Amino acid sequence: MSWGTELWDQFDNLDKHTQWGIDFLERYAKFVKERLDIEQNYAKQLRNLVKKYCPKRSKEEEPRFTSCLSFYSVLNELNDYAGQREVVAEEMAHKVYGELMRYSQDLKAERKHHLQEGRKAQQYLDQCWKQMDNSKRKFERECKEAEKCQITFDRLDNDINATKSEVEKAKANFYLRTHMADESKNEYAAQLQNFNAEQWKHFNNAIPHIFKNLQDMDQRRTVKLGETYRSFAEAERRVIPIVSKCLEGMVSAAKAVDERRDSGIVVESFKSGFDPPGDFPFEDFSQNLSRTGSDGTISSTPKGDKDRDGAPAPRSDPKHPMSRTKNKLWLFGKKPKAPSLEDFSHLPPEQRRKRLQQRIDELNKELQKEMDQRDALNKMKDVYEKNPQMGDPSSLQPKISETICNMEKLRSEIHKNETWLSEVEGKQSSRGDRRHSADNHHHAPQGRESPEGSYTDDTSQEHHTPHHRPSAPQHAHPNPDPHEFDDEFDDDDPLPVIGHCKALYSFDGQNEGTLVMAENEVLYIIEEDKGDGWTRARKQSGEEGYVPTSYVEITMEKNSKGS
Repeated sequence: MSWGTELWDQFDNLDKHTQWGIDFLERYAKFVKERLDIEQNYAKQLRNLVKKYCPKRSKEEEPRFTSCLSFYSVLNELNDYAGQREVVAEEMAHKVYGELMRYSQDLKAERKHHLQEGRKAQQYLDQCWKQMDNSKRKFERECKEAEKCQITFDRLDNDINATKSEVEKAKANFYLRTHMADESKNEYAAQLQNFNAEQWKHFNNAIPHIFKNLQDMDQRRTVKLGETYRSFAEAERRVIPIVSKCLEGMVSAAKAVDERRDSGIVVESFKSGFDPPGDFPFEDFSQNLSRTGSDGTISSTPKGDKDRDGAPAPRSDPKHPMSRTKNKLWLFGKKPKAPSLEDFSHLPPEQRRKRLQQRIDELNKELQKEMDQRDALNKMKDVYEKNPQMGDPSSLQPKISETICNMEKLRSEIHKNETWLSEVEGKQSSRGDRRHSADNHHHAPQGRESPEGSYTDDTSQEHHTPHHRPSAPQHAHPNPDPHEFDDEFDDDDPLPVIGHCKALYSFDGQNEGTLVMAENEVLYIIEEDKGDGWTRARKQSGEEGYVPTSYVEITMEKNSKGS
């Protein structure tokens, strides 16, 4: 249906309808704006939630547990999910809200133009009607005046007392008014014909054309609303595949939780390598008393404290270390915190062995790098010697000498750490043999026991080693806290960020204490290279560890250099 033919007389109503259409479009735009604000706030709250629960500092053992790693994976997936909510908000902002606001401004300008044309056409028609109406009124007045003159002339013409001059004057006036009435009649007829022609053009050409433009404008507005409804839904549909992957990642993280592996990590992290304490010897204080068979007392020693030949067990030394074992069993009490030493002697044997092995592996890698650098410099020196125009061979000698010196230092460090490692492994092997022997004899040999489990027959001295210093005598706790053993391995406060780095190569980080990184990954620097070729870094997830300095491009903060 055409507005021009069906609504030719509804200009004011069409004016109101088109204004309502623009108001409705702007109302929908406001709805979309509030909807995308909700998405943006939702995404912001999710990111803040992830940031809140991401590890601010990572203990050495915490990131290794599958339950912790899975939780961090869930946080990463949730962070990606928040990113998709931001994508939805951005799509709605640009393709729906922004488009609607621009289109609303265009509609307002177009509607104003069409309504102005309609008002101009109406004003022109009104002007034509006024001209026709004025000519009509003039014609009416002239006719009335001519009738009056005719009545006057007829009265004087029939009056015998009227003079001839009066009659002639009335006759002339009558003819004049009649002529003016004829002219007004012709003018009125012309204006009427012109008005009718303009009115036909107005209602058959001008108004239909203007109303058709308004109808087209309103139809385009309706189509645009339908398109933006579809874009509104497509913005949500477009992220569904990625959101599904995020949810699948959370499910995979849940499946990756392995309780047996976590239990094994606990054993590996806290296993000290010490042997359990042996049996306490029976101390018989009644040997010097004289007893007879009639006393009715039992003078025999407990069966468990006799030797294999039946002889009573020798009296134990009151200074026997086992009599003070309760003061040294820091598994059930708080162990004093020892300072960190270069040979890791402040750690239990098993933990010390792992750290030494880790350091040896790191030193071997550094040594291999130095060797590769030396070989490369030697090859370059040979090329320079064969082609002097490419460079001076002697300029490479200082670098070669420095590399060889570094190699010697690394070999010395490796030898020193291997010596410590052999010492630890030898003691662990001897403890294993003693444990087997103790299982066969059901009690430990007579003598003194050192804090690390070695035995000596010399009662005049205690076997103090730098590995474990005996703590001061203290009463055993009746209800020991099982977490007090963890105090020995508590981390210090988190180190501040002093810079950042970008990985030039990928690094697998297989050794304990190292950090896995991918090529082009950005990490935070929390400790500079101390000259050993390793830099301590932290991932954005909070995981910390060491990475090779030569594998990264480092940018230090100006205000944090050397902190």
